[in-house]
Amino acid sequence: MIRPVALFVGLRYTRARRRNHFVSFISVISILGISVGVWALITVLSVMNGFERELRDRILSVASHVTVSASHGWLRDWETLEATIKKHEDVAAAAPYILGQGLLTRGDAVTGVLLRGVMPEQERGVSTVMNYVESGRWSSLVPGAWQIVLGSQLARSLGAGVGDRVTLIAPKGRITPAGLLPRMKRFTVAAIFEMDMYEYDSGLAITHLGDAARLLEAGDGVSGVRVRVSDIYHAPRIGLELGQLLGSGHRISDWTREHANFFTALKIERRVMFIILLLIIAVAAFNIVSTLVMVVTDKRADVAILRTLGLPPLQVMAIFIVQGVVIGFGGTAIGGALGVITALNIETLVPWIEEIFGIEFFPASVYVISDFPAELRWPDVTAITAVSFLICLIATLYPAWRAARTEPAQALRYE
Repeated sequence: MIRPVALFVGLRYTRARRRNHFVSFISVISILGISVGVWALITVLSVMNGFERELRDRILSVASHVTVSASHGWLRDWETLEATIKKHEDVAAAAPYILGQGLLTRGDAVTGVLLRGVMPEQERGVSTVMNYVESGRWSSLVPGAWQIVLGSQLARSLGAGVGDRVTLIAPKGRITPAGLLPRMKRFTVAAIFEMDMYEYDSGLAITHLGDAARLLEAGDGVSGVRVRVSDIYHAPRIGLELGQLLGSGHRISDWTREHANFFTALKIERRVMFIILLLIIAVAAFNIVSTLVMVVTDKRADVAILRTLGLPPLQVMAIFIVQGVVIGFGGTAIGGALGVITALNIETLVPWIEEIFGIEFFPASVYVISDFPAELRWPDVTAITAVSFLICLIATLYPAWRAARTEPAQALRYE
C-alpha cells in the first residue's frame, strides 16, 4: 500500500532539480517519447480502420451480405424462396441474380467478363452499384431490350460508349448439324459505372435477369438470391438462421467467407502495425528506466536517511514507482489527447498539409482511395493507453527495486 509519504516524496523528486538538470531533461524526453508513440499508434490505427471501412463498403456495394443458392445447378422456385427469406426480421431486402462468364467483343477488342443478370428495381435494395453510374441510364435495363451496363475500365478497353453495340459470347455452345456453334448475342451499352475498384470496373457487366436467363439457358431458374441484412456484422449468424429456415438443398454464404482472405490480411496487417508502433512506446519506457536509475544514484544519501528514520523498503520502492508512473501517465495522457484530436480531424488536416507543401500523398490517378478516411474506435484508444501505461509501470520496477536495496551505512559512509 502506498502511503502519503511515498506519494509526497515521489512527486517532489519529479520536479526540476537544482543539482542535476540532465535528469529532468531525460524525464521530459521520456514523456515526449511516450506521447509520440501513443499519438502515432492511435492515428495510424484510426486511418487503417477508415481504409478497411471504405474498402468494405465498396466491396459490399457489389457483393451481397448473404447469398442463397442451390447446391447443384439453377435455383428453381426462387419467388417462393425469396418470400420466405424476407420474413426473417433481420433481412432488409432480397433480389434474384444470374451469374455467368463470357467473352465480350467489339471490333478487334476481346475481353473476358463476369456477366450478372439482375432485376433493376429489386437490385436497388441489395446493391448500390447504380449510384456509381457516370453516363447512361440504369433504367434502360428492361427484358427483351438486350441492354448492358459496363464497368468504366471494361468499356475503355473495348472502346465502347453509351449507345454502342457489343457482342457477348456465352461459354456453352449450341449443337447444330454444322457442329458446335457458340451462342452469341449483341447488346447495346445502356450505361457505364465507375466504382474505383479495378476488379469490378474492368470485369463486370450487368444486364436484365430475363435477358441473362435466355442467353445462358437458365429457363425459370436463377443462380441464387442476394440478401441485404440490417447489420453486416451479424451476416454469419443470419446466414446460419436462413439455412435452418430454408432447409437442406441450399448453399448459404456470406461476405465474411467470400472475402475471408482479404479481410484476414487487413486484420493481420493491423496487428503487425500495432506491434511495430508499440516499440516506440517501449523505447520511451527505456528512458524511464535510465531516468530512475540516475535519480536513484543521485538520491542515495536521501534514501539512506529515510531508511535510518524507519522507512521500509516497500515504501522506498513506492517513491520511485510514483515518479515513473507520473512520467508514464503524463506521456500517455498527452499522446492520447493528441491522437484522438488528430484522428477526428485527419480528413481536414491532410488536405491542408497537401495544400501548404504542394504535394499529394495518394494521387487519384494511381490509388483506389485518394483521401485519408479515418474511423476512431474507442476500444482501440482504451487498449493503447492501457498498454502504454502498463509498459511504463513495468519500467519503474527495476530502478525502484535497486533503490529499496540501498544500505544506509554504505550510502552515508562518505557523506
